[in-house]
Amino acid sequence: MRRQPSINASMRTILIDWLVEVAEEYSIQTQTLYMAVSFIDRFLSIMSVDRSKLQLLGTAAMFVAAKYEEVYPPDVGEFVYITDDTYSKKQVLRMEYLIVKVLTFDMSGPTTFSFISHISVMCSLPERVMHLALFISELSLLEGDPYLQFLPSVIACSAIALARHCLNYTIIWTDALIQCTGYTLNDLKNCIGHLNSTHSNAFTISHKAIREKYSSDKFHNISSIPHKALIIKDSDELSPTH
Repeated sequence: MRRQPSINASMRTILIDWLVEVAEEYSIQTQTLYMAVSFIDRFLSIMSVDRSKLQLLGTAAMFVAAKYEEVYPPDVGEFVYITDDTYSKKQVLRMEYLIVKVLTFDMSGPTTFSFISHISVMCSLPERVMHLALFISELSLLEGDPYLQFLPSVIACSAIALARHCLNYTIIWTDALIQCTGYTLNDLKNCIGHLNSTHSNAFTISHKAIREKYSSDKFHNISSIPHKALIIKDSDELSPTH
């Protein structure tokens, strides 16, 4: 946001919340949503964007991500429609061109979603752990700061550890998870602390698209699981508060 004279973090949050709604409306995969957010943040780190064009950037980023990730991506006309015809097809296509040009056609890369999915399969994690980790990690998309400092793999592992904590696992980060990921709990505890705060705030913030998404039967109403506080110790451990 230091590069942005016209927009701020709050505007970015509103944009991401809207994109979550768009993804649900058009049955767009969660991986596509994560890619779109990545494109937006990478673009904003290079180019300044006028506030009147921020929604256009988000729309075009989702359009590019959908073409990259979806089997049957929505047509450009549908993306124009979701903006209530605020922008024309020509404007969306022009912004698409600018995004891929600024990102030098480097459109591929792992996301937090792909890491959670992979680790869940490799370590045979229960669905409730995976879905709660996905809910927590998706909440982090709303906040550029502090999460842009962490690798997607760190956010993924931290979300899994926090999900296990909220589901009352005695050991939130097992030897099997250490062996699978290469991360110790000490490597993750800074990110876990931030995610713990984000999860706590999820029940009071006005942006509700993610919470509503994960309240569906598809995700076993995982967003209703309450936040569970943590004490972050200096040693290689985390403890629940009492």
